[in-house]
Amino acid sequence: MPYRPEHLAHFRTLASLKPPRVGIGIAWLVALGVAAAVAILFFVPWLQTAQGQGQVVALDPGDRAQEITALVPGRVERWYVQDGQHVNKGDPIARVVDLDPNLLSRLAAERAQVEAEIAAVRQAQAVAGIDVGRTRQLLAEGLAARRDYEQAQIKVAEAAAKLAESRAKLNRIDVQLNRQSAQLVRAPRDGRVQSLNAAAGGALVSAGTTLAVIAPERVERAVELLIDGRDVPLLRPGRPVRLEFEGWPAIQFSGWPSIAYGYFDGRVRTIDAAANAQGLIRILIEPAPGKPAWPDRRYVRLGGKVQGWVQGETVAVGYELWRQLNDFPLEFGQVAAGKDGMPAEDEDKVAAKAGKPK
Repeated sequence: MPYRPEHLAHFRTLASLKPPRVGIGIAWLVALGVAAAVAILFFVPWLQTAQGQGQVVALDPGDRAQEITALVPGRVERWYVQDGQHVNKGDPIARVVDLDPNLLSRLAAERAQVEAEIAAVRQAQAVAGIDVGRTRQLLAEGLAARRDYEQAQIKVAEAAAKLAESRAKLNRIDVQLNRQSAQLVRAPRDGRVQSLNAAAGGALVSAGTTLAVIAPERVERAVELLIDGRDVPLLRPGRPVRLEFEGWPAIQFSGWPSIAYGYFDGRVRTIDAAANAQGLIRILIEPAPGKPAWPDRRYVRLGGKVQGWVQGETVAVGYELWRQLNDFPLEFGQVAAGKDGMPAEDEDKVAAKAGKPK
């Protein structure tokens, strides 16, 4: 039976009651809140992002920190630098000496002896050649036996073998001398001494032992981020990226980058073809052209930690919540890829600048 107001005539106490104003206000607030939430979920845009963590690296592999190693076995006799000292290319770092202090002089004497042997063998080879010619003439005149002629040829071959052996011995000595001349370890490039292997100062070192680490100071920086493999197949080179550098004050709203503060722009340069052991794939980020420069090197150094958000498509807030609750991948637009994984539109721009047909 449908409800009618006259039905309350039988319940006089209930009909005399009125709802409190506080309850009515709360009900209106709840209704307005629900309406606002529904409007936000369906009409407020949200920029999807793929988040990753990484560090600042040098774009050129030659500009990254380099280990200076001992080229010969021995012990470190002297250090020429200290931690934190600036060095130029070719400056001495350390001197490594052999355990035998007279090794160089002994090698020089041995080399002189081998050179004398080579000179004697060459002279014997020349005499043996003359003997071969003389014996050949006597054999033609019938004054010498063929056996004598063959013996003379054997002597020439033996002299050639001794000469080759002596030259090989001389080459081995020269190699040892060249290696010992590398006892003075020098800086391969300009930079600053990041650390010294103090333990190598009083111990026996072998060839390849790290003596120092030099970090270049003026490098072209980039950022490497590790991204979930679920999102990487949808990324493309050239995608915009927002970066938060460690130690730099920032306020982040990944879905609304226009109101974020303290963040810097970059773009995807390359994407690795394979994942690491944790299933994450590395992407390399370079500074975005036409955007504010990254913080100075005094504040953002090589190896500093970075958080990044690769920007994707704009969707509704409700859809983004539904996607995250269901653990679905990002809704990146289907961009036609050209050669080398570059988006087709970017490839056309590059070809147009180079004056090439599409």
